[in-house]
Amino acid sequence: MASRLGALLPDLSPWRSSREFRLLWTQGLVTYFGSFMAMVALPLQIKELTGSPLAVGAMGAVELVPLVVFGLYGGALADAVDRRKVILFTEAGLGALGLILLGNALMPSPVLWPLYLVAGGVSALAGLQRPALDSLLARIVPHDQQTAAAALNVLRWQFGAIAGPATAGVVVAFAGHATAYAVTVGAYAVSVILCLRLAPAPPAHDARKPSLRGIAEGARYAWSRPVLLGTYAVDLAAMFFAFPNAVFPFLADELDAQWSLGLMYSAGAVGSILLGLTSGWTSRVRRHGLLVVVGAAGWGLAIAAAGWFPDIRLVLLCLMLAGAGDTLSGLGRSTIWNQTVPQELRGRLAGIEVLSYSVGPQLGQVRAGATAGWTGTRAAFWSGGLACVASVGLLAAALPKLLTYDALTDEDALRRRTRKEEAAAQAVDAGAAG
Repeated sequence: MASRLGALLPDLSPWRSSREFRLLWTQGLVTYFGSFMAMVALPLQIKELTGSPLAVGAMGAVELVPLVVFGLYGGALADAVDRRKVILFTEAGLGALGLILLGNALMPSPVLWPLYLVAGGVSALAGLQRPALDSLLARIVPHDQQTAAAALNVLRWQFGAIAGPATAGVVVAFAGHATAYAVTVGAYAVSVILCLRLAPAPPAHDARKPSLRGIAEGARYAWSRPVLLGTYAVDLAAMFFAFPNAVFPFLADELDAQWSLGLMYSAGAVGSILLGLTSGWTSRVRRHGLLVVVGAAGWGLAIAAAGWFPDIRLVLLCLMLAGAGDTLSGLGRSTIWNQTVPQELRGRLAGIEVLSYSVGPQLGQVRAGATAGWTGTRAAFWSGGLACVASVGLLAAALPKLLTYDALTDEDALRRRTRKEEAAAQAVDAGAAG
């Protein structure tokens, strides 16, 4: 029994084998906590200043375009310069934006426009930073530990997603927006200190300057890889058809359970954490494309079921299962990306990944709201969930290489593994010679 339980617990191999991973994991946890404080305080402050739901919702429009534009450019930048420097400077920039929020909140009469300016700036810096972070993981973690590293990162994200907003709500309620922003600034200061301890991560010796041609090269490579195309397409379909967060308040009203709204928003994170805490078995999986498909289909089925059940307890259980399914699919995607994409293209492909997991939820919010207005709230859930399952099935049939992907036999995975082993051997030889 003890051995079986141990097999379910998270695989800590990346934590033990890589100092850089430990630093990056800790830095990310601190950053998530601080950024979630601001993510809660910022819309609440806009609400207090304007009293307008439209003004709060406008943040999404302000954030989307910078994320798309700078996400693509950030991918090209990550392949052309030291990725450590990108992470360091963007963290410092995010801390500076936090100082703007803090200064504005301390004014006798806070102004509205800096809040939108900071929201757009945060989105731009996040777009620049995310490809460097994602591409660095493939470099600092051994090839066969990528799934374990992704699972540990899921736990980090979800702990931050639960603790950050919960703490922010209390801080804003009892100490005000300025205190929440001060915590954000402090978190980024700690993050910068941790980033300074990271080893340099220079680009390839023949790396070119960021350009549209370089971005197009990354897009052509992605298009030539059916497995990669499948991971992007499945994620987009799952989020577009079955991302219902926008209509949670209406579902709570229909079920006469307004008290459950906060639980609806956090149920997916709880399911994700539970999967992360029992993710040890995923390190032994070879068919990561199957994880992508099964996880996305499970997400859709659980969202559909949440629209069928009239009992709020069953709805919350379904949302937890949906979070677990989404996480399972994400582990498969992350492993395929990190095990197969060449190091010289990793940043640009990470930029495309930013689009695949950021645009889908944004469009999904629009779909859910529009469908709820036409057919009813619960129909928006079950119809979207079933459409998700159907679209995932069609994509799997159209891209069979995604289902048959095997980490031990895939040509791209083998090529990436060989290159990484050769680089490690050369580093050992150089150290011995020195």
